[in-house]
Amino acid sequence: MKTAALTAELTAAPALKSNTRPANRVGTKSRRGFAAMSPETQRRIASEGGKASHASGRGHRFSADEARDAGRKGGLVSRRGKSVQVK
Repeated sequence: MKTAALTAELTAAPALKSNTRPANRVGTKSRRGFAAMSPETQRRIASEGGKASHASGRGHRFSADEARDAGRKGGLVSRRGKSVQVK
């Protein structure tokens, strides 16, 4: 009789809505946030953020020497200390 009781409980349970949350949707993706925007709109918003950052004094522009040093450090990390040095 346990099987009949279990079956009754399962059939009495309310049906789950499949589209209530993105986690319940299998195989589909909804475009949200920046992904839903056109590339032009994304660029405009990103540009506004950069301008605001520099206007507030928090923005940073690399000089040629800083950029060269950053590239050198990145290259050293990517080679993981190999003795061959690229010039």
